[in-house]
Order: sequence, then structure tokens, then C-alpha cells
Amino acid sequence: MLRRDRNHPSVFMWSIGNEIGEQSGDPAGIARQLTEICHEEDPTRPTVAAMNSARANSPFAAPIDAIGLNYQGAGLNPVLRSPGTPQYPLYHEAYPNKFIVGTETASTVSSRGFYAFPVATGMGTAAAANAGEMPGVRQVSSYDLYHADWSYIPDKEFAALDRWTFVGGEFVWTGFDYLGEPTPFDQSRSSYFGIIDLAGFKKDRFYLYQSRWRPELRMAHIVPHWTWPERVGQVTPVQVYTSGDEAELFINGKSQGRKRKRGFEYRLRWDEVVYEPGEVKVVAYRGGEAWATEVVRTAGEARKLVVLPDRERIAGDGKDLVFVTVKVCDGEGRVVPRAMNGVTFTVEGAGELVATDNGDATDFTVFGSAERKAFNGLVLGIVKPKRGGKGEIVVRVKGDGLEEGSGRVRVE
Repeated sequence: MLRRDRNHPSVFMWSIGNEIGEQSGDPAGIARQLTEICHEEDPTRPTVAAMNSARANSPFAAPIDAIGLNYQGAGLNPVLRSPGTPQYPLYHEAYPNKFIVGTETASTVSSRGFYAFPVATGMGTAAAANAGEMPGVRQVSSYDLYHADWSYIPDKEFAALDRWTFVGGEFVWTGFDYLGEPTPFDQSRSSYFGIIDLAGFKKDRFYLYQSRWRPELRMAHIVPHWTWPERVGQVTPVQVYTSGDEAELFINGKSQGRKRKRGFEYRLRWDEVVYEPGEVKVVAYRGGEAWATEVVRTAGEARKLVVLPDRERIAGDGKDLVFVTVKVCDGEGRVVPRAMNGVTFTVEGAGELVATDNGDATDFTVFGSAERKAFNGLVLGIVKPKRGGKGEIVVRVKGDGLEEGSGRVRVE
């Protein structure tokens, strides 16, 4: 592996282990042996091991070039599933010249477009039947306040990195949802950890990380959607993720107050908003100047399908792919945020359907099926050109009671 990949510029460290049993003692010195092998094959890059139960004075950590910590850096022992002393400063004190990184962090769980009430307060809580989980449909609330019992919400890691600036950054578990490991519902097909779902659609959490990782991007994102006919008159908390430092929230033009991020605070919350249909608008500010605006409106009944290929032209080599997003929309073109309509894909011309998906962790429909239910207003089709083909690919999508949609791609 080392010889194969040591000339790749994307490799900047070699990992010699992840949460392995030897980290608590390592009497055989395996960490030293593996580090020496890495140095023999590639003297230019450091080694790291992802530790989740080691201590700064352990014999395992000493010979490794860099310090990698899973969850325990920010103050959680995932083995004991309990809060502990944050380890980032302890490792820095023990190894002041070593690079330190969060090798696995957060493990927040959510389902795109699902929201549970009441909403957790403060720094969130482990997902449970009475906290974020929706057992009847095997979904988890997308307020981004619910996590696996060995982890925490993104805000906790952000605060740790801001407190201890010697830490190099974090690797989140995980960027995309993936097949298997469907915590907290073992009956599902895929994980709930992703910042992006299995179909490639952005969850709300994408925008929380965007506000953190792209601070110069003018952005604001409102959580949740605003189509709740059964919640009229009920408290429906609103959160805003923004790269600004303060924001004012409006419900149908009426201000709900202006809030400013305090120290180690990464989202703005209006926890007492009472739902009424219409428009939610946020105006974010930075340094006192208007920075970004976002508007969410109540959707009507599902009326039509909008088909959006991710490119206009594709190579006719039989390998290139087009990712086709299908939106279930109302008559005004707004996505209907809880639409679960069944749709059917038909591909004509110089292409063929490869797969469909929707990001729903509970959906066991085979990927090759042309029939798929939308999941909270969205569904995906993946299309490839026929080998050697030229001309046009036409993707048509039909749904019961919905106006058909289509998209076109040119094969070159």
C-alpha cells in the first residue's frame, strides 16, 4: 500500500490504525514497529493513529508522529459512552511539537427533511425514542441536535477547535451517508451520519458546516421548512445557520427579534416561534452590515415534476454519468417538502438509466429500478450515454397526479 500510493500528492499522513485494542497498552511496541515501516518506505510523511481510549502518557502514543483523537479530544470517551476530560490540551502538553487532529468527530444523525417536536435545547442530546428519533418511520430529526451515544453535535467540536487552536482540524463522521451501520435503526439500509445523504442531496447540516468552513461565503440557511398545516398555533422553533455574526428573523413580515452569536455559538435559535403559514425570512449581518438573506415559503399541493440534469453535455464514452435531480413542486414551482410521490423514469435516445435513489435510509428498492418514491420532495436518477452513441438523451419522469417533467442532455 505504501509503495503504491507514496507518490500521490493527496496523501499527507499514513494511518497505522483506527480505534485498535493496543492503544490502551501496546506492550509489544506495534505502534513503533509500524511507524518504522512507514518511515522506511516513505521518509517524507508522518504517521498517525486514530485513538478513542488512549491517554497522553500511554506507550502507544509516544512513537507515532502525529496525534489523532476520535471524540475524546473534545471531551467524550466513546468506549465508556460518557463525558470525560477533553484530551486535546493534555496531548498538546505531553507532545507540544506534534501535529494534533480530530480524526473522527461529531457523528450527528439526521434524515433530510424530517423534523421532530419538541426540539432539544442547549448542545443537544443522544438520539432516543423521545429525543429526535421517529421510530414509526425510522427517521431522525434534522434539527441537527441529535447524535449517537458515543458522540456529540458539530457545535461541540467547533468550540473545541476554537478553544485549542493548536488542533489542526477535524474529520467528520461522516461526509456522505453510506450503506450499512444504520445507527440508530438496525432495520434500515444505510447510515444517518452523513452531511449529505446517500443520493447526494444536502442535509441541513451541510449548511452548518458551510457556515463554519467557508466564512467568507455570504450564506444563510433556515431550519426547518415552513409547510406544517397541522402545527398552526404551535411552537415550531426556527434555527439559522449563517456565516454572518447576527441575524433578524421575520414571520410574514413581523420581526421575531435580532440575535447575535455569542462566544462558542455557531447557530442562531428562535425557540418560541409559533407557526403560521406564509413566509419565513432571515436577514443576516456581519460587522453590522447586511450580509445574506434567505426566504422559505409555505408550499401548496404537489402539482408537477421538475427535472434538472446536472450538465448539458456529456462524453459519449459509455462511462460518463449525468445526475438528474427531480423535484416534486407545487403550482408555483416550490418544492413540496414532505412529498413522497412515486415516480417512474424513462430514458430515450442516446442514453440509459443506471440507477435511482432518494436518500431515504429505509428504502430497500433496488438501485436499478426505474420506479422510486420521492423522499421529502426529491428523487435522483443516474443516466449514462450508450457507448459510442451521439445525439440527445431525453429523461422523462412521470408521477401519479403530477405533471410530467423532462430534461435533455447532449452526447458528444
